[in-house]
Amino acid sequence: MTQGLSISTELTVSDNLATYLQAVNAAPILTQEKEHELALRYRNDNDIDAARELVMSHLRHVVKVARGFMGYGLPLADLIQEGSIGLMKAVKRYDPSRDVRLVSFAIHWIRAEIYDYVLRNWRMVKIATTKAQRKLFFNLRKSRARLGWMTESETSQLARDLDVDVATVREMETRMTGHDIAFDPMVDQDEDDAYMAPSHSLGDSRHDPEMVVSGDEQMAERQKQLQCALSRLDARSRDIVTRRWLSEEKPTLHDLAAEHGISAERVRQIEKRAMDKMKEVIAVGP
Repeated sequence: MTQGLSISTELTVSDNLATYLQAVNAAPILTQEKEHELALRYRNDNDIDAARELVMSHLRHVVKVARGFMGYGLPLADLIQEGSIGLMKAVKRYDPSRDVRLVSFAIHWIRAEIYDYVLRNWRMVKIATTKAQRKLFFNLRKSRARLGWMTESETSQLARDLDVDVATVREMETRMTGHDIAFDPMVDQDEDDAYMAPSHSLGDSRHDPEMVVSGDEQMAERQKQLQCALSRLDARSRDIVTRRWLSEEKPTLHDLAAEHGISAERVRQIEKRAMDKMKEVIAVGP
């Protein structure tokens, strides 16, 4: 269901955000009776049009929630798209028989989807991996009383409030106050700064004996498979494939056609059939 609805709710977000927001705000607000009717139609009859109307009428709430996450430096359009996915998941799971409005149920799904998106994209390297770290990520920014590092008392208070270890608070604060480092040095970096790039810490494995032997064995195995596949072809097919794919000077289809006394199209057909047969042989093994 979410895949079908995504066409109407997402494709215009990044194209023209202002126009999209106007359309969202212009969508009619459903009465409780109308909302219940649409939810029943989707739940009982799998009416996609009813589900789409439910989604469209609640997109204004997605925009409102998404605006609350703009402090993380991510595009509003992307936040809205992720929130829209959460809304569609909520519509799919909404039970109209329960005495609760769709917006109250959907708001949790919208937030959850945006939370996950922020965690995945706020930094190139994941900053929060455990449950405690994810909890801290969204609370540290608003819980810190001032710029700079927190005091011991502030750290202890935050740890108690969120029920996490003090060490976890310190670790997350370090991650959030740090900055990303490019894996390879920039072109305009001086030598001192460029030396800090992680790529300088990696060893050169090109001449590692284990890697060399492994590479040679793989190459020998490929050659063995190729020769086995070629041996399964008739002489004409083998000649065409070898000269078209394994020779430095590759003849044209017309050159081979003249040599074998057939048309260029026939050469192309033989070549294709031979290649297909070779793929089958290599896939099955000798």
